[in-house]
Amino acid sequence: MAAPASAGGFRVPAAGARAESPGSGDRPDVGQPAPAGDLRSVLVTSVLSLEPLDLDLFRGRHYWVPATRRLFGGQIVGQALVAAAKAVSEDVHAHSLHCYFVRAGDPTVPVLYQVERTRTGKSFSVRSVKAIQHGKPILICQASFQQTQESPVQHQFTMPTVPPPEELLSQEELIQKYLQDPNLVEKYRLGLNKILAQEVPVEIKPVSPSKTFCQLSQEPKQLLWVRARGYIGECDMKLHCCVAAYISDYAFLGTALLPHRQHPVKFMVSLDHSMWFHAPFRADHWMLYECESPWAGGCRGLVHGRLWRRDGVLAVTCAQEGVIRVTQSPAESKL
Repeated sequence: MAAPASAGGFRVPAAGARAESPGSGDRPDVGQPAPAGDLRSVLVTSVLSLEPLDLDLFRGRHYWVPATRRLFGGQIVGQALVAAAKAVSEDVHAHSLHCYFVRAGDPTVPVLYQVERTRTGKSFSVRSVKAIQHGKPILICQASFQQTQESPVQHQFTMPTVPPPEELLSQEELIQKYLQDPNLVEKYRLGLNKILAQEVPVEIKPVSPSKTFCQLSQEPKQLLWVRARGYIGECDMKLHCCVAAYISDYAFLGTALLPHRQHPVKFMVSLDHSMWFHAPFRADHWMLYECESPWAGGCRGLVHGRLWRRDGVLAVTCAQEGVIRVTQSPAESKL
């Protein structure tokens, strides 16, 4: 069935469009066409490209499936925000979303996204989205959009001082380096090879590599430079928010495990995911992802995150809680 025309949606530029946006001055391609042979980001061309089926009804497919054989939560959140954004006018921007994961996603079938136009106001508009598989919701999302409004009430935290991404190795380069160690324990070698084999559409550069791949317990904080693989360029800011939603879920909940690496993980899934969008940004430019876990207990862990532009502007704030079940020693299980 052909889809009726929508009042909203994204205006995604063709390859080679000029790449200019506020706060994007951190790569040599800013203000220039995409370099010859530069691939469009798979997050735009595949992962976040929804098929319209009817008014406010879309179908999404999968690109990368984690080793758990469950759908990646960031993909479902990102696709849900795409669906919500297609049901609003182009003159509003996403400012927040709140999602609950209610069932595990099945990677063998597509996901349907059903949008409800909950409210359209003068300043704020709310859209509710259900992600559905096998006739049942797997995610419930509320997304809010706002007309741009100026205010003298402004402040933010200060961005952490860290080395720039150009001075750091990527996750793949670090793994290749560790794999060259002849004394590397075999189970760690197998684990690193599994990570290397995954085609994740996100580039990552850990700020403290020794902590990232260390097996010792440490404080529940980590700093990562992140960006989407490939080129996105100048387009509707809502699309960059959707890409950031995908990126924000990668390695996020694992922050809560950093002090507890002595416990093998049996089961770890996200329960919810919230985001607040503060300032324009480019998701295909490096942003610093500051992650911390203020609390864990009761088989749950809570994580907070902040995505910083390179010029020190706080672009996005994230929060997530997840289920974390680990293997306990006989003495611990009796406590």
